[in-house]
Amino acid sequence: MKNVLVIGVGPHARRSHLPALAAGQRDGLVGTVRGVDVLGAASVRTALDSDDGPREVPVTPIEPFPAGEHPLPQAVRQTLDGLVARCGIDAVVVATEPAFHMVYARWALDRGLSILLDKPLGVRAHASTDPVQAGAILTDVDDLIAHYDRARRHHPDVLVSVQSQRRYHPAFWRLRDLITEIAEATGCPVTSVQSFHSDGQWRLPDELLDLDYHGYSRGYGKCAHSGYHFFDIIPWLLAAGDASNKTADAVRVHAEVTRPDDLLAQLTVTDYEQLFDGFAARNQYTETELCAGLHGFGEVDAGISMAFTRGGRTLTLATLNLIHNGFSQRGNLAPAAALYTGNGRVRQETHIIQQGPFQALHLRSLQTLVDDVAGDRYTAGGDRHIEVHVLRNNRFRPDWKPYTRLGHDELTTTADGHLAMPTQQSSRRRSMHEFLLYLNGRRARHQMRSDLTTHRTAAALMAGTYLSMAHRFSGASPETTLSLAPALATLPAQVRGPEVIVR
Repeated sequence: MKNVLVIGVGPHARRSHLPALAAGQRDGLVGTVRGVDVLGAASVRTALDSDDGPREVPVTPIEPFPAGEHPLPQAVRQTLDGLVARCGIDAVVVATEPAFHMVYARWALDRGLSILLDKPLGVRAHASTDPVQAGAILTDVDDLIAHYDRARRHHPDVLVSVQSQRRYHPAFWRLRDLITEIAEATGCPVTSVQSFHSDGQWRLPDELLDLDYHGYSRGYGKCAHSGYHFFDIIPWLLAAGDASNKTADAVRVHAEVTRPDDLLAQLTVTDYEQLFDGFAARNQYTETELCAGLHGFGEVDAGISMAFTRGGRTLTLATLNLIHNGFSQRGNLAPAAALYTGNGRVRQETHIIQQGPFQALHLRSLQTLVDDVAGDRYTAGGDRHIEVHVLRNNRFRPDWKPYTRLGHDELTTTADGHLAMPTQQSSRRRSMHEFLLYLNGRRARHQMRSDLTTHRTAAALMAGTYLSMAHRFSGASPETTLSLAPALATLPAQVRGPEVIVR
């Protein structure tokens, strides 16, 4: 059994990582679990849920330090090194604020420790307003991949797996199989993708300035919060059409965003005083003070246009709409304690994929999140509301079925006959379980769905999106073009793995 160190034991880790590790302990895959967090961010001991009674994870405090500091401050490094030595740590889960992912991942790789890395791979403060910081998102990833390469030369079994859970979701597995089938039959790649995600995170004007958790004050927002999943899933789906031998070598990106100060044009302070009794008494800011204080904050919503090209000709058009400020079930003036996992959030997600004249795929998910405080649940269509619609051109191929609907039950059974619940939480658990299987020698490297080396295209899309935002903010043209030429061609095949996507 392997001993695991969790760096960052905030609400996300307590909801996802720690219960998954408890399941690993029950399955005989995990021995000791230890936690680390900055002073004041977590209790000294954090409960770890278990079916056979509550267990607790000792959490060691460390002093806060600025994002982007590299290497780790000496005191922090000594604390972590001491935990690794005393507890016999074999692997690390990095679940901190995204701006700190890189520094912890480099530290772990330098010590030959395998990593389950939370999304996104990394982000820079002020990425949405400073082109230098936006471009550094991709160079940071390239540096981390280089660290990974060096670590594997000395520790051949070391692994970095990224918890991008849609790669572990049965509905997305089905989409990939359907895309591959048509690509092999027709030579046609994916030609259009429209993706949409909203999580209904409604924050009131003073909260935009005062609430820090998953906020916007660091100069980034939605695209670095949950947006990375979609920067990842679009090229992951496009790769399913690689049987057509038509793959992109560049991408053009254009982003338009709504920032916190823009929200004050949609609903003013006066509007809020009329909408909520007590808001005027609580709010200590004038609208002018809010606009000044929110200037330069990160994006709340983003509309992103992407064109994947080969030799200057467009293969695939993609649009990605990522919004926090969407339909919500929040109705209370005071924010809930669980700002990100509760507070009235309702998730809406759709993907529409076209494969030329041959196939259209529509995925719709209206699964919701539990309000961790009130204990209620808004069920837009029920917790089982996920469906995939498959349309095929049976006048071209009479043996194709013109329409198929795959609902919750059909998506629960995988092609190999196993049961896999089609929910995001279950998919996160599968990601952790796969990582633990690998650590215990029960899963081979080539079977891993989310090796770090397969994420460079996603990092390029995220960097390109932030470059577009930053250029717009500084008054330059918001269109950005990035090369998707293989950056890992010099890596040995056993490092790249069989499903590397580095277009």
